[in-house]
Amino acid sequence: MFGSKKFGAQIYQSVGLETGVVDASPVKLIVMLYDGAITACIKAKQAMQQEDIVHKGEYITHATSIIESGLRTSLNKHKGGQIALSLDELYQYMIRSLVQASIRKDTRKLQEIIDLLHDLKGAWESIEKQAQVAPTANNALGQLVQQKSSEVQINHGFHRLSVAGA
Repeated sequence: MFGSKKFGAQIYQSVGLETGVVDASPVKLIVMLYDGAITACIKAKQAMQQEDIVHKGEYITHATSIIESGLRTSLNKHKGGQIALSLDELYQYMIRSLVQASIRKDTRKLQEIIDLLHDLKGAWESIEKQAQVAPTANNALGQLVQQKSSEVQINHGFHRLSVAGA
């Protein structure tokens, strides 16, 4: 008559998530997107380790979609300046890396993206906590984004050199 407990729990979870989204600040919405991308990457890594190709593909696609359609499209490159441009480059790097990780079954590359997402999520959480001191928090995010962009460029440069045989 009332359906399964699992279905009821899914409805409850869905309503809870929708309520969280409606009540969330823009910064909280970004943090929620990071949570979703991290969760999808973790599940993709687990599926990859279990050689579950179907679920690995679904989770990689989900993570990629969150990064592309959620995080990248939310960037305001005009108002966000260099921080937004650097985040855009990081998001593009993450998407490429997720595709490569899926093709090569590379759990280390997946973990790199999980770590990067965690770091960026932490920066956004600090912004959320310091909403009254926005310039300081924004500066902290800018510093983290610059650091991560530099690390990605350096690592990507080393990868190019190793592929070229240097």
